[in-house]
Amino acid sequence: MTAEVVVADSSESTESTVSATSEHQATLSELRTALQEKVVGQDSLIEHLLIALLTDGHVLLEGPPGLAKTRTIHALSDLLEGEFKRAQFTPDLLPSDITGTEIFNAQKGEFQFRPGPLFCNMLLADEINRAPAKVQSALLEAMGERQVTVAGTTYPLPRSFMVMATQNPLEQEGTYPLPEAQLDRFMLHVRVDYPQHEQEKLILKLVRNEHTQETLKAESSASVVLTETALLEAQREVMNVFLADSLEDYLVALVMATRNIGAYGEDLKDSLTFGASPRATIALDRAVRAKAWLQGRDFVTPDDIQEILPSVLRHRIGLSYIAEANGLDKDQLIAKLIARVAVP
Repeated sequence: MTAEVVVADSSESTESTVSATSEHQATLSELRTALQEKVVGQDSLIEHLLIALLTDGHVLLEGPPGLAKTRTIHALSDLLEGEFKRAQFTPDLLPSDITGTEIFNAQKGEFQFRPGPLFCNMLLADEINRAPAKVQSALLEAMGERQVTVAGTTYPLPRSFMVMATQNPLEQEGTYPLPEAQLDRFMLHVRVDYPQHEQEKLILKLVRNEHTQETLKAESSASVVLTETALLEAQREVMNVFLADSLEDYLVALVMATRNIGAYGEDLKDSLTFGASPRATIALDRAVRAKAWLQGRDFVTPDDIQEILPSVLRHRIGLSYIAEANGLDKDQLIAKLIARVAVP
């Protein structure tokens, strides 16, 4: 009799898990559709943002102005439960401008902490490469430890704290290159490109329609919202996506190839000054599971690994002067590795 009770409980638990999985995948599918209606021609950007969301990772978006980077992040924040804040990074920014500071309360005769924009669920760090080193240092603690230390006191950040940063690769005046330690904290480095001809026509139509009363009413009635609880449950489901041992070896081999690049061709010798760290392996493992889950699969394929690899590696490897002199960029080098590392 006891055994029958255990079996029944196990069956109910399994049905509940399957139902929850289907429900969360359906919610993320609706969220993706809602984003694609607001942002045209940036499907890859949307997918990368959702992958970062599902893997509890930070994402760095790089591209020329006007490619809807900020718009996409705003649109995503509108569909999520939690607080969204934006910080415009400038050369005169101080650490206290983003972490918060202690203000003296004359009535109580004591200092009280006033939180800065870091205290939120999702932070848009706009033009992050314009902030000086001290601000980058303060942001590094928040990204790595999910906490902020002010005047010797440590304050925890929300469990779902996420940084979505943008940078403009065209302007170099008044910018500060991000240190490797901070770049490594970003799970994905996404390059945003220009839309195609037909997509740009759709952008014109979308912008025109946004000024009509009908569209404004439709947008105000949007109700696709991913709660924080559902997001945490979806993140756990992502980690249960199956990754075969052979693909795990392949994943590790691709990352380790950046540390011994000369073994994959004499033309690649001395093309890197440093390779990717184990944090890249961890990020790639989580990202490919999320990519498969978003496509409705419970298993990872070699294509998943190859498609997401550039976004995981391009900010974690150092291109040498020799490679640059030979006209080789990071994406081309990663493509060569994908072609030369054996697929199981």
